[in-house]
Amino acid sequence: MKRPDFDIHACPSPAYVVDDALLHRNLELLGQVQARSGARVLLALKGFAMWDTFPLVSQYLVGTTASGQDEARLGAETFGGEVHCYSPAFTEQELAVVLRYADHLSFNSPGQWRHFRGQVAAAPRRVSCGLRVNPEHSTGAVPLYDPCAPGSRLGTRARDLSPEVLEGLEGLHFHTLCEQNSDDLESTLAAFEERFGHYLAGLKWVNFGGGHHITRADYDVERLVRVVRGFRERHPHLTVYLEPGEAIALNTGYLVCTVLDIVDNDGPIAILDTSATAHMPDVLEMPYRPEIIDGGEPGEKAHTYRLGGMTCLAGDVIGDYSFDAPLAIGDRLVFTDMAHYTMVKTTTFNGIRLPSICRVDEASRQVRTVRTFGYVDYMQRLS
Repeated sequence: MKRPDFDIHACPSPAYVVDDALLHRNLELLGQVQARSGARVLLALKGFAMWDTFPLVSQYLVGTTASGQDEARLGAETFGGEVHCYSPAFTEQELAVVLRYADHLSFNSPGQWRHFRGQVAAAPRRVSCGLRVNPEHSTGAVPLYDPCAPGSRLGTRARDLSPEVLEGLEGLHFHTLCEQNSDDLESTLAAFEERFGHYLAGLKWVNFGGGHHITRADYDVERLVRVVRGFRERHPHLTVYLEPGEAIALNTGYLVCTVLDIVDNDGPIAILDTSATAHMPDVLEMPYRPEIIDGGEPGEKAHTYRLGGMTCLAGDVIGDYSFDAPLAIGDRLVFTDMAHYTMVKTTTFNGIRLPSICRVDEASRQVRTVRTFGYVDYMQRLS
């Protein structure tokens, strides 16, 4: 991401800052994909749930997809449009809430569908139900993020499916990708049709899941459009859904933070007012090394620092970065691509406060603080 053109001192520290101009750019592309392919595109709330932006996002996408009762309610109350929901397993109490808000509901197993079909039928509003399936076609490089890995708990395999299982269901749902291109969707769709194609005539919709990195610079949008249109030509009675989360907010936001102290242990270490484990957990979980404005690889520039967080976790380290000039206490640093899978995954470990949430106006470039967090937010998570 290029250097931001807004005032990085106009927000609290630390703060997630989402740039409306960059978000708008992504939405324009997703809107074009939706129009050209005929697929209906949903926002996956597990990746991006900054509901202050939903009046903008809902101008382009048809609804949201949720992983449980609270996301389903958030989508219904703050986004509108269609609400889809999937979970590896539901309880009776959670499903009762989901059925108030969801329009589509995907079960993970025949057992869950058998257990809950009566509750669905008795619901006060009609919900279209489907089943998540496992095409058993792995395309990802990291087993942790591969729903088709051996022993996966996610989705029903073809050997466990029959016409009797599908009785009363209206759709199939597969989700196998993670930050991947459209060639992986194409090969996955071929595997899906090979294993499950004979069931499609009696259905109404197919959900191609998420993990489509549509707004990434090297993503093959033309292939995506061709793949979806080809499927729709083969099965014209089916509605196709895509549910990206990361692609909506990819490269749209920053994490602004401040240098609190500089210590030395076999090299200089800058301690920041943010945290890898609490504020950007994918840095440790994926893992990956986020980019930083005006920062380079270790040794690339004149001054190299290890950037660490403010929790007691010894491994709360973001990484090693180099800079043209020495860092000083009070300097502000800006990490890039910090809109997706950040706000939705933060914790208050060590009682550290959550970063503020800000937006940059597309026209004026003014920074508006949407939300700050304090003691009550920490206290109310506990008892």
